[in-house]
Amino acid sequence: METNRQKKIGSVLQNDLVDILQGEVRKNGISNLIISVSKVNVTSDLSVASVHLSIFPTERAAEILAAIKTNTPLIKHDLSQRVRLQLRKVPNLTFYIDDSLDYIEKINNALKGKENPIENRDLLEKRRKA
Repeated sequence: METNRQKKIGSVLQNDLVDILQGEVRKNGISNLIISVSKVNVTSDLSVASVHLSIFPTERAAEILAAIKTNTPLIKHDLSQRVRLQLRKVPNLTFYIDDSLDYIEKINNALKGKENPIENRDLLEKRRKA
């Protein structure tokens, strides 16, 4: 159960991370790439923030995630400059791909009868806990 403080810090981090990541995309002149921060969960001791990213096109998601993970110290520094008046210490950032939209699309296709998971159970892979 998240406390109100965790939720507030998560939303502050989420807003600033969106600005930072989209600013980097624009600055590097990368076209047709969209990065959005779908969710930020902060641990109860406020030391770690799990950042869930939606990256389009999804084919490049693994490559983009690897680049973001490589630049985590720079992103954290940039974030600390933005939130220094609100937070004493910026949590460590861990980045993940948010695949919930893909999962919803698979369920919708199954409901429309396009792909029947009852006949072919491999269509809906097992969900892992986030």
